[in-house]
Amino acid sequence: MFLFLFLVLGLFLVGLSAGATAFFLKFPHEFWDRMLPLPHGELKVVVIRPGLNARQCAMTFYEQGALTDSPAALTRWMTRLKIDRKIRPGQYRVKKSGAWDMARQLLTVQPIASSLTVIPGMDVFSLREIFGGLENAASPKSGDLLRQAVLDDRNYPEPMRDFLLESEESRIAFLLPETYFVVEESPKELVQIASHNWWDRYGDKALAVTSKDLEKAAIVASIVQREALRDEERATIAGVVANRLKKNMLLQIDATVIYAWKLKGKILTRVLYSDLELNSPYNTYVVPGLPPAPICVPSAESWEAALAPEKNFYYYYVARKDGYHHFAQTYEEHRRNIKKARME
Repeated sequence: MFLFLFLVLGLFLVGLSAGATAFFLKFPHEFWDRMLPLPHGELKVVVIRPGLNARQCAMTFYEQGALTDSPAALTRWMTRLKIDRKIRPGQYRVKKSGAWDMARQLLTVQPIASSLTVIPGMDVFSLREIFGGLENAASPKSGDLLRQAVLDDRNYPEPMRDFLLESEESRIAFLLPETYFVVEESPKELVQIASHNWWDRYGDKALAVTSKDLEKAAIVASIVQREALRDEERATIAGVVANRLKKNMLLQIDATVIYAWKLKGKILTRVLYSDLELNSPYNTYVVPGLPPAPICVPSAESWEAALAPEKNFYYYYVARKDGYHHFAQTYEEHRRNIKKARME
């Protein structure tokens, strides 16, 4: 008899719980906000990182001091309210509360995300300027933070780590330019998301070549980025670089000289004959072959050009005023193009 009553009571409680849940789900959250306002709890900021499932999100709310109940209770409410797959990465400003009240907040609260933009053509110096606000007396300089993030293999996709080059200048070439929405404005998060984006796009091609060929492509892509203003000319300029390398000709690329002087602390707006006397491995007017590392972050179009340069017979080019170039096969033709460009 006692067991029978116990079973009846259990079924009653289950039914009551199910009925209460159904009753709650029947009404929109605005109704409950009026009937049962959220408690005046302490405001908490919870950081939800990418890739977390509902259970991990609930645990994060608990570990960061915003949830007073068990994470399992919050997970159940998130599932019932169908928000278990709608939680996005970002910073959540919520009131410290129990599972039900937390789930109610998550129905409407929007995560706060910051944006960081990697612009094609950025070098290590301009990349550091993105994080200039991180500098203060109590923390490392933004340049140190970026260098640490770029040189930390753990910030890159695991299959990509076998291809990583040693220098900071080389590694930034593998950060695909784009505007990224991040949870925190940190160099670490930027390197992680931008390198994963690069690998998603070029991982198959990277696996099909040697590390040395990939390094060469990164350098060529950075040169193309700085030399070409129009996307439709990038493969052509990459072809010119390939042709000159095959003939052991000096590349004589102004962009590498400008970068060489920037490493010395001098900013050039135009290259003069006197600037070509600089003793630097990046001075392609003096040193044969490619420079030792990429000179900037290449765009996707520059990467495409470097990985598949146009097959042409050009060895020279000169910029026109409209941003396009005149291309030439011989030096005599190149000299005529220079005069033509000056008159245009």
